[in-house]
Amino acid sequence: MLFVLEQNWLVPVTENDPPANAQPLSAFTNHTIQWPQPDRNFSFNTELQQILTMRRLTTDEINHSISTLYDHARNGYVRFEAGITFSASGRPHCVRCDNTDPTRFASFSCARCGQECTYCRRCITMGRVSACTPLWTWHGPETQPDSANPHTLAWEGTLSPFQQQASDKLVARLHEATAGEFLLWAVCGAGKTEMLFPAIERALALGKRVLIATPRTDVVLELAPRLNEAFPEAEVIALYGGSEDRFKQGQLVVSTTHQLLRYKDAFSFVIIDEVDAFPYSADAMLHFAVQEARTPDAETVYLTATPSPDMKTRARTGRLPYVTVPRRYHGFDLPVPSFRWCGNWRTSLQRAQIPTTVSTWLRPYVDQDVPVFLFLPSIVLLEQILPTFQQQYPSVDGVHAEDAERKEKVQAFRDGTTKVLLTTTILERGVTVPGSQVAVVGADAPVFTEAALVQIAGRAGRKASDPNADVIYFHYGITREMAAAKRHIEAMNESKM
Repeated sequence: MLFVLEQNWLVPVTENDPPANAQPLSAFTNHTIQWPQPDRNFSFNTELQQILTMRRLTTDEINHSISTLYDHARNGYVRFEAGITFSASGRPHCVRCDNTDPTRFASFSCARCGQECTYCRRCITMGRVSACTPLWTWHGPETQPDSANPHTLAWEGTLSPFQQQASDKLVARLHEATAGEFLLWAVCGAGKTEMLFPAIERALALGKRVLIATPRTDVVLELAPRLNEAFPEAEVIALYGGSEDRFKQGQLVVSTTHQLLRYKDAFSFVIIDEVDAFPYSADAMLHFAVQEARTPDAETVYLTATPSPDMKTRARTGRLPYVTVPRRYHGFDLPVPSFRWCGNWRTSLQRAQIPTTVSTWLRPYVDQDVPVFLFLPSIVLLEQILPTFQQQYPSVDGVHAEDAERKEKVQAFRDGTTKVLLTTTILERGVTVPGSQVAVVGADAPVFTEAALVQIAGRAGRKASDPNADVIYFHYGITREMAAAKRHIEAMNESKM
């Protein structure tokens, strides 16, 4: 899109034959617009208000005409800024994702501005932001949470003493004068979601917008129905790639971290689930997205069973307030993994052969229709061995991050249609199937870090009626990560607080 400067205002050019002085928005970065205050006599578009409140969106995402958007800008209800800016030396910067790496930018012949246009490759999956792309924000009256709605918690369960102590601390944080960060360090299966319920209820009662951010779509799909059930009076919004809720407004939002790139100063109570998980842990863009999505005075809670070394150090030196929950909600110990040698598993899998040790362990569970998670080091190995498993055992399927039917396959495993699910580390967190047994084939592979192995072990023993489920690490040699994971689990079992 091109703009011209008229009487100190940037005016979008809509005609096919633009004037000679028309330029992409990025060319006007040094020009300061004196934005007017909202004109109370202006009849603003409520649908536009609904879409833009708390968000920063491209023109394509808004689905309103440029004239409508510009009319709202002149009357003080909408503002726009360049999606990409350039430093004095010509270095590009993506405003949406904070990318400044020159190798993550490219250019194309743009039909909208008629020029060779720079765009950001780093956040391209969220839609293209280029040098002529405006990002629009709402500056009129916002859509407000329903303060008259009590948002009563419908969950009637009872928290364990460990859970209650952690929950009370979270609620207390909402009443402190200065907001900040807080770590909830709880073992897999501790019932973290239930611990959050009282704090969410209190935040909603205080009129706060609540965000639960998670790195993976699977977790969003699992949490959303549980939150709907716990807070039936609240509008729960679930955001992930392809979500139908993408432009809805709600006081309680559960979202993948990628989707937060569309938000700006939106949430005053932010909960980041599995804060150490990939891709969030390794992607500065996602950290930026969370930072932009929360309000300056937001309380931010980090949830994890496996905090990073830096987070542990900050907690233990008093720089990060925290609480630990070392026991599961049912009070039983975490299943401690067993190590079983299975020979050169990589060669066996590449030959489409199941290691004998694995088959011997698996057969009794298959015969008894017991659900089994079987983790493998890579997609390639999974696809090589899956046909062999399907030939030898009934009700076997495989799923990984690139699987178009991932959602349906995970649901089939939950429903019991699939009994054995081969998967990668994509399901190491968040997905729970009662009564599951767990095995890792190739636990000595580099992809299986201490944190990953602890999380995988956490898939087992979730039911109070079956707390001693199997967790087996099949290997060709015990690694430091395997040993560290076992020590981590044993230490949690021995902890009293």
